[in-house]
Amino acid sequence: MQAVCRKATESDIETLVDLIAGYAEKGIMLPRSRDMLKRQIHTFVVAEVSGEVVGCGSLTQLGADLVEIRSLGISEGYKGLGIGSKLVDQLLHEAKEQNIPKVMALTYEVNFFEKNGFTIVNKEIFPEKVWTDCIHCPKQHACDEIAVLRMLN
Repeated sequence: MQAVCRKATESDIETLVDLIAGYAEKGIMLPRSRDMLKRQIHTFVVAEVSGEVVGCGSLTQLGADLVEIRSLGISEGYKGLGIGSKLVDQLLHEAKEQNIPKVMALTYEVNFFEKNGFTIVNKEIFPEKVWTDCIHCPKQHACDEIAVLRMLN
């Protein structure tokens, strides 16, 4: 089974809505509306297997030298096959192309990110994240996600 990563297009929006909603319902990803996805589709990459979108992730700029991996998810039945790592590789490549040296994520899947070269850091070192997103999050005063960071060369 070969996964291919590519930039997302507007034709992927419905699939992204469904994929992200499945994670959001479990409380492990923030929901994304169709309108938000349409406005931010240029930040998303998708993974396809035999022409079917089975994973996604996005790269959101938080500052001049910092981007965040967001909305990273894989469809049921496709987890554990290396597709998430391919998506992360694609997002890291995009950060390098934009000359952005720091890539962060907030996650419950720390082991996955560590296997992909990230290290655990204190989330308070990202005021850009706190003031753009965390203030709107229902978990803001009891956040249980772990911050991870990867420095790009």
